[in-house]
Amino acid sequence: MKTSLPVCALALACLAAQAHAQSMFRGDPAHSGLYASQGPREFHRVKWKFPTGASIVSSPVVQDGVIFFGSDDGNVYAVDGSSGKQIWQHATGGPVASTPAIANGIVYVNSYDGKFHALDARSGATKWKFATQGERNFEAKGLNGMQPKTQTMPDPYDNYLSSPAVVNGAVFFGSGDGNLYALDAASGDLRWKFATGDVVHASPAVVDGTVFVGSWDSYFYAVDAATGKEKWRFHGGEDAVMHNQVGFQSSPAIVNGVVYTGCRDSNVYAIDAATGKEKWRFNNSGSWVISSPAVARGKVIFATSDSSLYHVLDAETGKSLVRQQGKAFVFSSPSVAGDLVAIGVLNGTLEVRDFETGELRWEFQTESSLRNEGWVLTADRKFNVPLLYASNWRDGPIVSANRQFGIGAIFSSPLIAGGVIYFGSADGNLYAVE
Repeated sequence: MKTSLPVCALALACLAAQAHAQSMFRGDPAHSGLYASQGPREFHRVKWKFPTGASIVSSPVVQDGVIFFGSDDGNVYAVDGSSGKQIWQHATGGPVASTPAIANGIVYVNSYDGKFHALDARSGATKWKFATQGERNFEAKGLNGMQPKTQTMPDPYDNYLSSPAVVNGAVFFGSGDGNLYALDAASGDLRWKFATGDVVHASPAVVDGTVFVGSWDSYFYAVDAATGKEKWRFHGGEDAVMHNQVGFQSSPAIVNGVVYTGCRDSNVYAIDAATGKEKWRFNNSGSWVISSPAVARGKVIFATSDSSLYHVLDAETGKSLVRQQGKAFVFSSPSVAGDLVAIGVLNGTLEVRDFETGELRWEFQTESSLRNEGWVLTADRKFNVPLLYASNWRDGPIVSANRQFGIGAIFSSPLIAGGVIYFGSADGNLYAVE
């Protein structure tokens, strides 16, 4: 097992460089969700769209004007950010629902084939691959009230794979095998792995020599980045009956020594990064928080699932500052750019809101959302829940979820660069809008 001690000054420099490059999930290893470019204040046009063969759950990242992302068609793509023309594609053995990270000319990405891939950023050629113990979705008996309650069911809303963070020559990611991994970024050699009690599909944040990540086992962990030893763990909610109000699917943001993360137990938590002690929690009355919080200028920004609420909280106290009612479930994470916040909605809408007030500035609907095949959406673009979820038996809820996603749902978290917003859709397209 290889280890290396972090150097604080080098780590801080690395964080600043990555934030500027916007080359990993949520912009940097701290996952603040803050982007340097100002987003468009009004919608002008679709600059381009790039079609793939299946849903895009992965969020795009950018390095040197090239957009990198994964698709559920099993490919990783590199696309010219200006023209939308393909530079290369690389086939993995499974859907790529992970957001890539780019460092030192290498693209790192997770795939449902159970392998972690390192690719040459210029050509897409394999540099190395690392095999985990295999991917799987979170599953449980009687999950979310699905019938028969004695049968183990996969969670149709466990949509994301863990996205890697690259810091100080190591790459960190979680796996459906229940482990958090640290690999040597150059060789792919295992430095360490840390076992949790269930699937880890949240994306780890890395700050000041500590890796922070939540698991579906209902615990949130702080792990030493050099050794893989646990520093502390924080216990979220438990739900032994329906397994509905349990599990950390949201990825954390670490700002000013505080961990901000959502949980399927309907809370957003602020946790002291050094001690693991709770500072405050904000309850969402039964609605999941899968969206990863953005933290900027003393505010915490996130959205909820079935209650479809857009929230802004005071980062110090957790007090509500803004509460806006949306139209549909939100899994996408907010991206802050200047005085704007961009976020995707599962009804196929990209929303751009005012940073201070939360008011909607403008929105864009995917083509599939506009067509609304099968009347998945009502006239006001809410989900037609009675139609979609008429039965909770066997694979009925899974089929219903797939119908729901098929109207161009936006799971992808927006990338904002050069005044353009890039995001993927379940209609299989990567969009560039300005």
